[in-house]
Amino acid sequence: MGTFCSVIRFENLQELKRLCHWGPIIALGVIAICSTMAMIDSVLWYWPLHTTGGSVNFIMLINWTVMILYHYFSAMFAGPGFVPRGWKPENPQDSMYLQYCKVCQAYKAPRSHHCRKCNRAKGDTSLCCMLHARVLLRCIMKMDHHCPWINNCCGHQNHASFTLFLLLAPLGCIHAAFIFVMTMYTQLYNRLSFGWNTVKIDMSAARRDPLPIVPFGLAAFAATLFALGLALGTTIAVGMLFFIQIKIILRNKTSIESWIEEKAKDRIQYYQLDEVFVFPYDMGSKWTNFKQVFTWSGVPEGDGLEWRVREGCDQYSLTVSSLFKRPSSFLAREQLKQKADKRVRSVRYKVIEDYNGACCPLNRGIKTFFTSPCTEEPRIQLQKGELILATRGLRYWLYGDKILDDSFIEGMEMEGTPALLTRASSRTQLKSACAFPVYISTSTASRVAKEQNQPKVHSQTGTSRIRGWFPRNCVEKCPCDGESDPAPEGEKKNR
Repeated sequence: MGTFCSVIRFENLQELKRLCHWGPIIALGVIAICSTMAMIDSVLWYWPLHTTGGSVNFIMLINWTVMILYHYFSAMFAGPGFVPRGWKPENPQDSMYLQYCKVCQAYKAPRSHHCRKCNRAKGDTSLCCMLHARVLLRCIMKMDHHCPWINNCCGHQNHASFTLFLLLAPLGCIHAAFIFVMTMYTQLYNRLSFGWNTVKIDMSAARRDPLPIVPFGLAAFAATLFALGLALGTTIAVGMLFFIQIKIILRNKTSIESWIEEKAKDRIQYYQLDEVFVFPYDMGSKWTNFKQVFTWSGVPEGDGLEWRVREGCDQYSLTVSSLFKRPSSFLAREQLKQKADKRVRSVRYKVIEDYNGACCPLNRGIKTFFTSPCTEEPRIQLQKGELILATRGLRYWLYGDKILDDSFIEGMEMEGTPALLTRASSRTQLKSACAFPVYISTSTASRVAKEQNQPKVHSQTGTSRIRGWFPRNCVEKCPCDGESDPAPEGEKKNR
């Protein structure tokens, strides 16, 4: 009884809200349609009470459904795991190697990130949302990505359940698709009549021996054909996601870390630096990496705060670092350098036309309408005269931060952009500035951390920054940035 009461708590009941989203509704709808039609058609094709084979087929079908739903709800409600509120490294001096999350107002543990999509309760003052926000306003342990199909993040604690769901769903759909095909074949076999130039199907004719338990008419045929299409589509789509997930698991990475690694190699190539990026969490053995996520107990290795690393690396090698060719000499802080490089390549724009924040604006042109970014990232409203700092973009769209006041730029520098980088203009200066890490004293780090505990808040919106997509034809490049900074063209990935 105590275990039951510990599971059914007010906070856990709030998690049921995750079902009220288009992702779980579609996913559970597909599971329900395929499972129900497969059970009905299995009765028509292979009656389970007559033969052993029919019984085994029906039991396997039920087993697929139960296991798929179990791992689906485990991934959804167990959650990815959250960094404890107010977490700090045991050694206070290590805080200079960590990034500071202004939303959580705490340090980010290694491999942790804050999910903007899950942070929807912020700003809602209702009692339910305030209690729910106590869970949401924390960084995700070993965050892989935010999955709309489970309406939750995939991270340290639910990565195994999510991957098993991606494996079992295609296997169950393959079994169901086989049942659909055999049912249609056996039911239509005696109803087909071939002529010289025609083929007729009499759906009103019933099989003579044996009589069907469930009538197979035109509606049943259409429903079976529809379920077959869903099963084949799910097999292809979810199967591809499974191969992507198992690939990064065997390398002990996450999708975000793969993106960080790709950006690190791009930065090294762009500035022609004498560096070699080494991923610190790859143990060198695929089996060892596999056991980091999948265990017999179902609980992944580690506490989500400290991780096993390969020889020559430390806990902060990826959090804010990459490795030089001489890893024992010193660690160059990779993510800080990537943020610095991001600000160097960013371009300041001035809004010349108002934009209402529509997802697909008709008044911005046909090309802008049809090339709207396929992402859940927000669009931001623009008013003429505002300033935008664009960090990435597509051909007809840009993504960036709205410059609220001068403190916004100061906040950007405080997050890891040294002053030299904000003023550098030539390629030689950029290369020299990004080639070496930024080291600061413990007193300076403490002062910065203290200041970051009180982030600048915009008086009207209540947020420290406003970021999102906006049409490129609503803005123009500021004259001061027109000569020195290249326009952000193309983005390799949207996450």
